[in-house]
Amino acid sequence: MGAGESFPSPEPDLTLPMIRQTLAIALLLAASSTSSSVAQMAWPTKGWPTATPQSVGLNAKVLDSLDAEIASGRYGNVDRMLVIRHGRVAFDKKYTHNYDSVYADSVHVKGALNPHDETGPYNYYNAWWHPYYRRGDLHSLQSVTKTVTSVIIGVAVTRGEFPSLDTPVLSFFDVAKVANVDDRKRKMTIRHLLTMTAGFDWNENLPYADPRNTAIGLEESDDWVKYTIDRPMSEDPGTRWNYNSGASALLAYVFRKATKMDVEEYGARYLFAPLGIDRWYWKRSPSGLADTEGGLYLEARDLAKIWYLFLRTGVWEGRQVVSPDWVKASVAPAMAVAPAPNAPKYGLKWWLYPDPRDGARFIWGGSGFGGQFPMTFPQDDMVVVFNGWNILPGRPGLPRGQVTARLVGAIVGP
Repeated sequence: MGAGESFPSPEPDLTLPMIRQTLAIALLLAASSTSSSVAQMAWPTKGWPTATPQSVGLNAKVLDSLDAEIASGRYGNVDRMLVIRHGRVAFDKKYTHNYDSVYADSVHVKGALNPHDETGPYNYYNAWWHPYYRRGDLHSLQSVTKTVTSVIIGVAVTRGEFPSLDTPVLSFFDVAKVANVDDRKRKMTIRHLLTMTAGFDWNENLPYADPRNTAIGLEESDDWVKYTIDRPMSEDPGTRWNYNSGASALLAYVFRKATKMDVEEYGARYLFAPLGIDRWYWKRSPSGLADTEGGLYLEARDLAKIWYLFLRTGVWEGRQVVSPDWVKASVAPAMAVAPAPNAPKYGLKWWLYPDPRDGARFIWGGSGFGGQFPMTFPQDDMVVVFNGWNILPGRPGLPRGQVTARLVGAIVGP
């Protein structure tokens, strides 16, 4: 479920930004081996080394001021602020909230964020399940799960165990059992699912507390794959960016059909294990598939490893976990999420935020309902993770754009 930010649907011309981003990534890839040898003294497989902000070129006063604002409650329920530079944890702060009390008025009331069983994993007010898994330290990632799913697909592509992204989605289905099949649906490919350009009739621009949001209908259904693939088409695939959690849910089904493996097990073997991630939880849809639209839980330092993997162009301890080509394709802007020149772009399930210092460069992010914001600053050898649980509309939340600008301003040294 949800990215935590809502944007109108665009019809952009991205030719120039795509050229600029391709050049920027090419320069980054060319320099990666040099920067790695200088900045990376040890891989954080068994735990991140620590450092003072000053020793890694960060202004501690900027980080402390942001910390004080978060602790004051200005941004609602923020749970974690983690800043890593040059492969070292420079700042890590947890903020405690009594979620049994915070959402006590809503936990027993059936509604869009509590559609099934009030004790179950899709009651977003239930503190046994959200934001931490069973009140531990594994935090719900919500739609950051989409980005991690894309990374797992990239690992499978790198290993030669996943088909071309231009494979039609309907090739994995018995078309006779799919509703609303037309020429547009026949043209829909895996790439369209990854870039949020599938073309389905889908409205996820409403708050998730609103039952008219199509994603709420998805989570209320007994079969998420059927609910999505049977939707009518509203346009040709690839025409327009339209945020769609159902398209991401389809990836669990496509992955199993294509690889004969469950996406969670595959990720555990070939992504999590090499990075030293040995604790996670992944919710399942009613049909038993891994919830690839919003079901993954990770501890913040483990989530940061995945973003750090991309900062290191897919290499981990000398092993190519995911290919440089996949990293490059993932963070190249496929579409813009809004017509404004400074609006975020979107890659293969990666959010690409314009760098405040140069709009032709991007910060590589994820975005999840409640305030999940992992970000890689590729020009600065920095990874940042925010977790939160601001799930009601009209309440304070972390202003990602403002915070990003302040983090960039905190960088005072190489």
